[in-house]
Order: sequence, then structure tokens, then C-alpha cells
Amino acid sequence: MSFRLDKLLKRTWAEINLDYLEYNINSLRGCLPKSTDLMAIVKADAYGHGDKAIVTELCRLGIRFFGVSNLEEALSLRNAGADGDILILGVTPAEYADILAEQNISQSVFCTEYAEKLSQAAAAAGVTVKCHLKIDTGMGRIGFINQSDSDATQEILSVCKLPNLSFEGIFSHFSVADELSSESLDYTDAQQNAFNSLVQRLQESGIRFRYIHLQNSAGIIRHPNPLCNLARMGISMYGLSPSGDFNDMLPIKPLMELKTIVTMVKEVPPGRSVSYGRNFISEHPMRIATVPIGYADGYHRALSGRGKMLLHGKPANILGKVCMDQLMLDVTDIPEAKAGDIVTVFGHSEDSFLSVDEVASLANTIHYEIICDISKRVPRVYLRGGKTVEVVDYLRR
Repeated sequence: MSFRLDKLLKRTWAEINLDYLEYNINSLRGCLPKSTDLMAIVKADAYGHGDKAIVTELCRLGIRFFGVSNLEEALSLRNAGADGDILILGVTPAEYADILAEQNISQSVFCTEYAEKLSQAAAAAGVTVKCHLKIDTGMGRIGFINQSDSDATQEILSVCKLPNLSFEGIFSHFSVADELSSESLDYTDAQQNAFNSLVQRLQESGIRFRYIHLQNSAGIIRHPNPLCNLARMGISMYGLSPSGDFNDMLPIKPLMELKTIVTMVKEVPPGRSVSYGRNFISEHPMRIATVPIGYADGYHRALSGRGKMLLHGKPANILGKVCMDQLMLDVTDIPEAKAGDIVTVFGHSEDSFLSVDEVASLANTIHYEIICDISKRVPRVYLRGGKTVEVVDYLRR
């Protein structure tokens, strides 16, 4: 459901700047040849940004190819009106071949056994399923194994003969393209060489693909590949660097900021315990603010006693354990703090900025996990030109 911002229950919400999406896409395009198209990776609810709103904006910006994890995500895009190409990067049970064909959804094929099952299911349904071959060049996840000690050419040539499957694409995935150590660079080069060599062998055998793709965000920025005509933009499309090694390597802007409010400010004397487990006990008089965000909203419990937020542009440390729905901040040195004030969980607050990378580091994780974990009870507020254009509250749909 969409509704006016004044109807938003201001508890905890994510603000998403759509202007930055266009900015980031233009930056990524600048790293690629004009002949290379872009696939937007919108799995996991567009990395927590809201798949329907993000895909609607991507369509407006001319993006026509989308990557998702599973059939449910693909159908969510179709139900939202997305009529471009959709590739399922993960597994779809073969018995859904009819739905894949009816909805014009492409499926990754990663081994002979799965290819045979999908072919049989498609034949039984009287349909043809569009497919992309997934090659394992060193990720070690799924895919036809093609590395320095193995050659998948003959296996793939056999798979391509299966009926009711149309192999329109081939792709692989980097495992350490976001790392710039000499060892990682060598490994990425080896993956790229293994992929390119396989594609060339298949072409020499008469197998050609409409789409050839290998580059993720890090690959787009750092590892050009003239053989590819499609590149998969993921984390950097949302304004976050693939890793710390890539900071400042590409001009991008984070789309998302996470906000909450102060619900109560209280004075406490020395010796007062705060939150579960009595892990924090005040040693001197303090002012403590309670805010309505917790691990059920996706704010990691690992940030207990070590995380911080911004209030009036100043840092406020988390006291005690993060609860399911609330947590407490030390606002002793922020005398202006009062109930109703906006708190920045990550993002801008006056002249200060707290990055999601810093939050992730304090939680001993990566920024991908922080944004993907923001739960469905957190409304997404979409901005364009500094003004709210849509509010999506999953719980009111």
C-alpha cells in the first residue's frame, strides 16, 4: 500500500533516494563499452531497497534485464508489471518449467542432471524454457565445472542438444574480484581466462549465445572483458562499494538511509542497569534515550554495547543489549536530545555521516548483510528531488 508521508507511522523507516540510482547507473555505464548492456540484480527485495519500486524506477531509466534468486522473486517482478528479461540465478524445481515459459523467465542451468530434468518437464508441458548456462570457474557454488584442471566443453555440447531448452546465455561469477591483493587478482584473471576459453571453444563448435556475462560490480569497475556483452550490476548500483578496496574508485552515492526516533529521554543515577542481562551499569549520572528499533527490524544484536547512531549530528553510543524492538543510547553529551527527535541509524545527520560500512564493521559483518536484513516492518520511503514520491509499508499492503 502506498500513502502520504503524513500517514507514515514514524517509528523506524528507510529513506531511499531514487536520484542516486540514476547517478550510480551512469557511473557504472561509464566503465563499460557502449556495446555492453546492464543487468540489474534485484534479488533479496532489491538488497532491501524494495524490488517493485526499484524495478519500476529501473524500467524508467531504460534497464530491461533483471537478475533474481528464485521463481518467487521473478513472479513478484512480473506481478509488479516488469516486462523485461528476468534471469533466475539460482535453482527452480523442474516441475515449474511451464510457469517459466509462460512468464517468459530465463532459468540458470548448472549441471547435466538438472538440465535433463528441466528438459523433460518442459517437453511434458509442451513448452520451451529459455536458459543461461552457469559455469563454475572457481566460485565453487553451482555450475558446470570449468577450471584449470577441468573442461566442461563436451558436457555442455551434450546439454545444448536437449529438447525444449533454448540456451540464450552463458555466465560465471567471480569469487574475489572485490579484493586487490596480488593473489586475488591472479585468481580473478584465472577465472576470467577459464570462462573466455570455454566460450570460445563452444563458439568454435557452433554454439553461440545471445548473452555472455561474467562481471559483477567489482568486475565492471576493475576487470574489463571485451567478450562479454552483458554485465551484472549489484551492490554498486545501490551506492555501496564492493569492498573497502574499492572505496573512492567509482563515484557512487548510497541510496538508503535508515532513520528512527527518540521515544523517551531519562536521567539515571550511578549504579543503574540498562537492558537485558545487566551488561551495562552506569558509573555516573547519565541521560539515556530509548529508540524503537531492534533486531526484529534488522538491527543486529551484535551491535550491543558497540554500535552508535547520530542525533543532532552527534554520535550516541548504544548502551547494553539491543532488544527485539528497542535499544538505548547514551545522550549525556547531547543535551538537546528529546522525545520525537529523528535518529540516524546510518546516513546523514546535519553535517555528520555514518556509513553502513561502519555499522557493518562494528557488527563484524558486511554491508550487504546490514541492508538485506532490514525487515519488512520497516517502511520504505522513496525520494526524488528531495521530495517523497512513494511510501511502501509492507505490513499495510
